[in-house]
Amino acid sequence: MSKSSLLSGVTVIDLSRVLAGPFATMTLANLGARVIKVEIPGTGDDSRAFGPFHNGKSLYFASINCNKESIALNLKNADDRIVFEKLLEKADVLVENYRPGTMEKLGYGWETLHVKFPHLIYGAASGFGDSGPYSKRAAYDMVVQGMGGVLSLTGYPDQPPARVGISIGDITAGLYLTIGLNAALYNRTVTKVGSKIDIAMLDCQVAILEDAIPAYDKTGEIPGPLGTRHPSIAPFQSFQAKDASIIIAAGNDHLFTLMTEALGRTDLATDERFKTNELRHENIALLQKEMEMTLGTKLVAEWLDALNEKGVPCGPINDIPHVIADPQVMARNMIIEVNDPVIGKVKTSGNPVKVVGASDETLLRPSPELDADRAAILAEFMGVSK
Repeated sequence: MSKSSLLSGVTVIDLSRVLAGPFATMTLANLGARVIKVEIPGTGDDSRAFGPFHNGKSLYFASINCNKESIALNLKNADDRIVFEKLLEKADVLVENYRPGTMEKLGYGWETLHVKFPHLIYGAASGFGDSGPYSKRAAYDMVVQGMGGVLSLTGYPDQPPARVGISIGDITAGLYLTIGLNAALYNRTVTKVGSKIDIAMLDCQVAILEDAIPAYDKTGEIPGPLGTRHPSIAPFQSFQAKDASIIIAAGNDHLFTLMTEALGRTDLATDERFKTNELRHENIALLQKEMEMTLGTKLVAEWLDALNEKGVPCGPINDIPHVIADPQVMARNMIIEVNDPVIGKVKTSGNPVKVVGASDETLLRPSPELDADRAAILAEFMGVSK
């Protein structure tokens, strides 16, 4: 394989906009699928109007829509509906992230499409899914971060809630949608029939709460924000060194002992207050004070060398320029380049799904201008030239 082509031959019709759906279709495109964005004439995907901009083009839109084609269709227009249905005849997957009921009003709900195109896999992402009392409500990332409990666990105690620094509500929905669509593609190889994948952003936030729900259920204690601390493992957080903060994650007794050796504080390993993880967790404030007394004597870089030599999980807190320059990130092709005709050359995130034996794409097809691929798509699917 010359590049990642696990989904080569799969055609995705993408009605989605902004982030949850486009993130899923970007992931599918990264795996080799062909993605055709069907956009609203005149304005296109909402995120085309989101800043920041460079040379008048949205960097937000550009980052999520590489390797895709674009055609503008008004699904209330009879001629455009004919084109859309021709696309669906040959497509494998349809993705949309409208509020439930919108596609039904257009005459393209799952029940209708499944009868007409039984091979078609239908992926829908919305705030609350197809069922339940909130189904028809609107939602954005911040709404589900709050409702799903994530916001209650983020930030520092006795401080106002802190948003997770990325749109984790949309992104987790996009990832779960991708998982569901790939499972449906496999299932179709067996049944020859498509499925509908119904993804709710709120569901996905609840799904990533780790052990918070069973812990509350059995202890009655309501989890809350802990800053960088782990709710049950210690030491497993950021600590202040001489020049900056450092992450140290000594997740078991053996690693804790190795950490004390790296710090030159073997006394901590024999201290009765810190002998087990449970005791370290109970006495984390005392342990942090002891550790920072020592960590404050040297630079982060010096401690990283000492801890890594002992095999203790640790790391710096990188800002974006340091992420881009990180040698491990670079070695894994996680910073790649797009040569956009409007923006120019621009760095973006690479594909984290590495396929052994396949080369990584390091130069992506830029995100399309609105309706840029109309002529080619019409020629291919309609046999006409316009």
